[in-house]
This record gives sequence, C-alpha cells and structure tokens, in this order.
Amino acid sequence: MVQELLSPKQMAVADRLAIESGVNSLTLMESAGQAVAYEVGRRFPLQPVLVLCGPGNNGGDGFVVARLLSERGWPVRVGLMCAKSDLSGDAAIMARMWSGAVETAAPGMCHDFGIIVDALFGAGLSRDIEGGLADLVAAVNESGAQVVAVDMPSGVDGATGAVRGVAVRADLTVTFFRHKPGHLLLPGGGLCGELLLADIGIPDAVLTEIDISLYENDPRLWSLPARKADGHKFDAGHCVVVSGDALHTGAARLSALGAARSGAGLVTIAGRRDALLVHAAHVTAIMLAEADDAAALGTLLDDTRKNALVLGPGAGVGEATREMVLAALESHARLVIDADALTSFADQPDALFAAIGKREPESVVLTPHTGEFRRLFGEVEGAKTDMTIAAAQRSGAIVLLKGADTVIAHPQGRAVVNRTGTPVLATAGAGDVLAGLIGGLLAQGMEAFEAACAGAYIHGRAAEGFGKPGMMADDLPDLIPEVLADLSVARL
Repeated sequence: MVQELLSPKQMAVADRLAIESGVNSLTLMESAGQAVAYEVGRRFPLQPVLVLCGPGNNGGDGFVVARLLSERGWPVRVGLMCAKSDLSGDAAIMARMWSGAVETAAPGMCHDFGIIVDALFGAGLSRDIEGGLADLVAAVNESGAQVVAVDMPSGVDGATGAVRGVAVRADLTVTFFRHKPGHLLLPGGGLCGELLLADIGIPDAVLTEIDISLYENDPRLWSLPARKADGHKFDAGHCVVVSGDALHTGAARLSALGAARSGAGLVTIAGRRDALLVHAAHVTAIMLAEADDAAALGTLLDDTRKNALVLGPGAGVGEATREMVLAALESHARLVIDADALTSFADQPDALFAAIGKREPESVVLTPHTGEFRRLFGEVEGAKTDMTIAAAQRSGAIVLLKGADTVIAHPQGRAVVNRTGTPVLATAGAGDVLAGLIGGLLAQGMEAFEAACAGAYIHGRAAEGFGKPGMMADDLPDLIPEVLADLSVARL
C-alpha cells in the first residue's frame, strides 16, 4: 500500500468522509483509544498511568485510553487541561463514560508515573504552547516516564513538523489511518519516538476524494530497472562523473562507485589528465576519459550512449564549473547537478534555470543540502516540503533537498519525504555517493523523479545496513548491492 501523507486538514476531511459513508464518529474515537491502550498493554508491565487530556477530540481519545486501561486493572489518573463542562461532541461523551476522577492537568501531577499518555493536542495544533501549558509539557519531558503520544506529540505541528513553542518528547506515537507530514519532517519527527500507524476503520476509498500531493518514500512508488537475460552493458546505461582537479578527486570517485554499484552498465570519470592519473591508482572497473573544459565535455557527451552525467562533487566553484554545467545541459544526457555545480550558480541562478527550461522536462535532478539550497533559491518560507516544491517549480528540475528528512519534489507539485537513513550519514562524501547512485539509476532508464526517490531510499537503507558508528562514505557503495538484492526479493 502506497503511504500517502495527510495534512491535519486532509485528515479532518478523511474523518468527515468516513462518517458520511456510514462509519460512526464515536466508533472512530473508540477505535483510536483502543489502539493506544492495546499498545500500552502490549509493551509495558502493569504500572501507574497518567493520561493527560486536551479540550478536543485528541482528549476524547485519551478518555477512551483511560477507561480501557482501567477496565483491564491498570491504575489510571486523568488530568484535563480544561473544565469537563467545556468539552463538547464526542469528547464530552467519552469523558462521561470515564467513571474515575478528573483532575486539572498540572505540572506537579507528572511525577511517580511509569507511563504518561499525551492526549493534549494531537496533529491539529494551531497555536504555540505557552505559559502554564508549556510548564506542563516541560514536566512531562522531565518526568522520566515512558511517554505515549496520541496521534502526535503535543506541540508538534502536524503539517510542517515545526515545534509550536515547546513540544512533548514521546517514546511512542500512535497515529491513525495515515501518517502526517509532521511525523516525518524535523524537528517534530524526531520527537515521535517509535511511530506506529493504526487502522481505526476509515475506508481507503475516502482518499479518492482528497487531493493528495505528499507521500512517504516507499519502493511501491517506483520500480527498479531490471536486467534482461540477453542484455549487454550498454542496455544498462553509461554514467559519466566529472572530476575535480588532482587534489580533489575523492568526491567524484565516490560518485562513480555509487553509480557503478547502482547497476549502471558502464561508468566513466571525466576530467583533466593529472586528475585522471590519481583516479587510475584507485579504480579498475571505472573507466577514465580526458575532458579538460566545457567544450571537451560537450564533445564527450556527443556519444549518445553516455546517457547520464553527475556534475558537482569536488568540481570546484567558479566559472569553469558553471560552463561545464551549461555545456552538459545542451547534451542529450540526463543530469544530476550537485555540490559545487550548484554553488557555482549562486550569483546567477536564473541562468541555470533557463538552461534547464530548454531541455526535455524531468531530465535534471538537483541535489542540494540546506546551505546549497539557500545559495541557489534564497530564503524560501514554509515547511520543508513547501520549500522543495517551490524550488522544483522555479527551477523546472526534480529537487532533492538533503537531510535527515530528505524531501524530493517534482515541478508538478508533488513531493516525497524519505525516512530511511541514520545519523551516521552525516559524514563527508555521503552526498557524493547519493549523487552517483541517482546518476546510475538515470543511466539505467529510470524517470528522474523515481530515480531520486529510489536513490534516497537505497542510500538510507545502505547506511542502516552498516549498523554501527564509524561509517565512512567509502563504506556506502559496497552496501548498496545488498539493499538492491533485498528490494528485488521483496518484489517477487
């Protein structure tokens, strides 16, 4: 099942459509609370539980959790952040079904509990948490208890992942029907702890009536290229990686290895002769070709079998790199533009975008980190997904904005958030391997958006496969084949 990401507003529409289709709203709330109570009972030994309830439906879910745990013999205490008489709708009904005491939620009550259930606000929070409520959140975070968040840790904006003032730091978050962008985007996504998606009875059919443009990266969104039984190396494409000078060859070599390990039939490093002599001491299966300047690179790419190009890693910032990019954009090859190649256009981004606009659509992937993104696109307002979509629309390229919450956006306005990876990816050269991996997938015929999504997913899985601290970018290429093998088995 493809994992759509629903904003809080879209989730409200999904709830409404489910109710209109005949699903009882109280049943939805009961099922949500039941899912949370089940996970608490399954994961933790019997111990005192504090359930903190807010004024809306999230608080109603909390009252269900309290009732079900109490019925199963758990000692439960309920704190409500408003007067019980202020509750309305289904939340008021669920509060009346709770037979225990309802106390005013306060920081001082957060001690001496093994588990705290956060049912204060959920994903739909629309204002910053301040004052006494901020003190309550701080007390939860300082309590030492296992914190279980209902839908979303309170204080995290479900649409953007932003922290609205302060936010609960959860050990487990149980959400419903579909993930929200705030579950994946930082910093809020880092506060969710383990993320569990529960089915509460909303039919998938409601999604056909919701305009969805955000997705969680998943192999079901794309298909990896398959080798033919009678195929030859040129059937799997030829990826060219442009090298930096003799003292800056490592980044291009990492990209070339990433392209080769992706399954590209041939990979060539192109550059000045002195740089190629350095490469020659390190590579065997990677070919070498002289290309001293933009004109020479253009001539090299006249060979239409060279159908993908990675330009930027270690290339150097300046006019020479800028001219190489523009020459490459005049070729037939599909491009990954990364690192120094992006920064070389910091003072004239429109020149890059104009050149991209003259090409076949969806034939260029830009792979900036946050700093490179700002140099090229300036300060863009909004959530990371909104920023990346705006950049894709402005540039006419697929944009992959790197980070622990990598976002890949299409100029048509759809985007994917990637969840694979570990903190060890924050190491020099990891992005160079990613650029090469995407270039290798482009060479094999994948569409640019799908290649970027697959590259980010595989890159993250490869880092996960290393499984310990101390990973270097050099380790990543050799980890890629195992990920590809796992994905091939899963597809069978």
